[in-house]
Amino acid sequence: MSLRHAALGLLTHGPASGYDLLQTFNGSLANVWPATQSQLYGELAKLAEAGLVTVAEEGARRRKEYALTEAGLAELKHWLVEVEPTAVKRSDLLLRVFFLGVVEPGQAEEFLRRRERDSIEQHAELRATEAEIAPETADLAVYGRLALEWGLRYTEMQRQWAVWAQEELAKVTG
Repeated sequence: MSLRHAALGLLTHGPASGYDLLQTFNGSLANVWPATQSQLYGELAKLAEAGLVTVAEEGARRRKEYALTEAGLAELKHWLVEVEPTAVKRSDLLLRVFFLGVVEPGQAEEFLRRRERDSIEQHAELRATEAEIAPETADLAVYGRLALEWGLRYTEMQRQWAVWAQEELAKVTG
């Protein structure tokens, strides 16, 4: 996924300012694809330059409201159904796990306990997001819920793996 497509997707719900998009982004997509204000505003400028969005309205303090163009919608649809998602082939976490034998057993155990705590914390954050999904945001509620459920299941799997890995390490290190 790219920030470009995230911005295009959010604009399918209607024109919005960069600030409005950032608020929606932080409330719905930040767990999937985090971005800073400067990244989002930079991407909006690039999308406008490419003709994928237009500045529908300019207000006070240089506030710009962006609207999706037909070309922008076509790009989003193309990306959604014709471009294969990128499979993650590198994992910093698993590379570290692979080499945990280099450190003291206590350090390896603490590393795994941190992974367990982190997954519990991330899971709780997702549950809080779940509680905030407003029913009036139909598309975001339905499709956002699908993405949220993936995150909930993934963080639970990470927690379960970390517990299992700690048990396996305890068998070896006694």
